[in-house]
Amino acid sequence: MKNVHWLGHAGFMITGSRTVYVDPYEIRGGKHADLILITHEHYDHCSPGDLRKILAPNTVIVAAGGAGAKLAGHVKTVKPGDSLAECGLSIQAVPAYNFKLPNHAREKNHAGYVFTFDGVVYYHAGDTDYIPEMKQITADTAFLPVGGTVTMGPPEAARAAEDVKAKTAIPMHWGSVIGSIEDAKEFCRLCKCKTVIPDME
Repeated sequence: MKNVHWLGHAGFMITGSRTVYVDPYEIRGGKHADLILITHEHYDHCSPGDLRKILAPNTVIVAAGGAGAKLAGHVKTVKPGDSLAECGLSIQAVPAYNFKLPNHAREKNHAGYVFTFDGVVYYHAGDTDYIPEMKQITADTAFLPVGGTVTMGPPEAARAAEDVKAKTAIPMHWGSVIGSIEDAKEFCRLCKCKTVIPDME
């Protein structure tokens, strides 16, 4: 998957006809963004300093939860259930929440994103437990948290990959704040679809 670049933790850059970022955090820099998707306001997902490294005059930022209040520029705020079209992509904000922990309580309106880019449907789950709404999602490529503690762990993430009928699943939310390479490898062992652990860029 040469067009998918893992930036560490839950951050990705996807290249093609546009340059799309999701939750860039502790990045060195990179190509200017056409579109940036921010799942929620926590520092390791919504980092204004990192966004400044990749912003261009026309960059559009789509932000869920309280993230919009931390950001400047062309910011579109969304909540789960919202759909929009930006930069030629169709984007849907979908639920992302914890059942018991307050970190990502449902009422905070944190989100994951389902977006179609160059004919491929991507699902970035954000910070979430394994939730029933995943059965309503279909995606070609799924980015799923595996670190546990404040998100689902490898067994739940493997079930999520199956629910969304992913052709390829990529583990995230490991190797930095929470989670380890062992979590990523365990997810790949349990997952029934193709899995990729990309090198960090």
